[in-house]
Amino acid sequence: MKTVRMLVAVLVAASAGAAAAYQVTGPVVEVTDSKIVVMKGKDRWELARTPGTKVTGDLKKDAKVTIEYTMTATSIEAKAEKAKKK
Repeated sequence: MKTVRMLVAVLVAASAGAAAAYQVTGPVVEVTDSKIVVMKGKDRWELARTPGTKVTGDLKKDAKVTIEYTMTATSIEAKAEKAKKK
C-alpha cells in the first residue's frame, strides 16, 4: 500500500488567503485532538489539527469527510551555489 503522509497545519481564517487551498475526501481512519487520518482510495492521508480547526458534524472513525487544507512550509534551508569552474 502506498502511504502518503502530509502533515500540515490548518491556518486560521485570517491568514488562509495567503496560500492555495486544497481538499481531500474519504472515510476517517483515525482521529485525535492533534491529527486526522483519511483514506483516499489506497492512499493514507494524515493531516495535523489545531485548536482552531473548524469541525462541522460528528467527527468519528468511518465518517466520510471532506477536509480543506493548505500547505505551509515549516522550515526552509537555502543552499549556497557552488562556484562555477572556468
